[in-house]
Amino acid sequence: METALLQALLSGLAVGSAYALVALGFSLTFTTTRTLNFSHGEFVSAGAFIGMSVLFLALGKTPTATSFGGDNPGNTAQLMALLASLLVMGLVGWLLYVLGVRPFSRKPGMAWVMSTLGFGVILQSIGLAIWGPKPVFVPSPLGDDVIRVFDVGVRPQEMLMLGISIVVMLVFDHVMRRTMVGKAMRAVAQNPGVASLMGINVNTMMVGAFVLSSALAGLSGFLLAPIAQASLFMGMAVGLKGFSAAMIGGLSNPRGCVVGGILLGVMESMVNLWSAQWREVAIFALVILVLAVRPTGLFGSRLVEKV
Repeated sequence: METALLQALLSGLAVGSAYALVALGFSLTFTTTRTLNFSHGEFVSAGAFIGMSVLFLALGKTPTATSFGGDNPGNTAQLMALLASLLVMGLVGWLLYVLGVRPFSRKPGMAWVMSTLGFGVILQSIGLAIWGPKPVFVPSPLGDDVIRVFDVGVRPQEMLMLGISIVVMLVFDHVMRRTMVGKAMRAVAQNPGVASLMGINVNTMMVGAFVLSSALAGLSGFLLAPIAQASLFMGMAVGLKGFSAAMIGGLSNPRGCVVGGILLGVMESMVNLWSAQWREVAIFALVILVLAVRPTGLFGSRLVEKV
């Protein structure tokens, strides 16, 4: 029983780190622009397929191939695929902001909600036209042999995802709290008008928020693909749970989003030991309970709007 619990804990930490990356993406755009990318899940899927396509090209196959056939790309190819996922999804995030958010950001109503949802539908439709609906197993850069730690089997990709996610989250926290860029983004979040008078390029900060948020989604998809298989439908669940993690931790608190992601991942894995059918029920029951007690999340600060 102890071995099963430890196995669930390690798996939950790995999956929870992916949720935390997605939650950070939501927090980044919300704290900077007071908007959210409701197609974030589709960005996760797209990041997985961009990376997968580069791996196919490195092996001399077409980007639309449906199987690696046992071939394993080298570390150089994996690094190139990672960079491609980050760069392409960052560019897509810039397009989303320019075409789907900025035209509506200063107008009454929430037209940006529908525009971001529509952007996700378009992105998924393009993906289906190119790659089709079939999931593809993507080889891990560290291989698929199970590592035994205290009689617990751990896949190298899970540990890699956990390690990279921790590093990214620490760097992100340092940038937001200790650097001029982070201070500028927080200033824009507090009052764009005053930030502009202080010489901060508000538009650049907002574009940067969407670019970084989308790059985080691409990173999450690239790291998840060898674990959950690359599928154009994988991002829906990841995006929804990442958003739930942000709501639990507090959209306005990046550290809270990380805690929320880890909490959801571990809880999901633990409940799965008991009954997989109750996994989703337990997760969203927790979300409802937390929001009923703390509407701004466990670590979120109350927003005061002046009228």
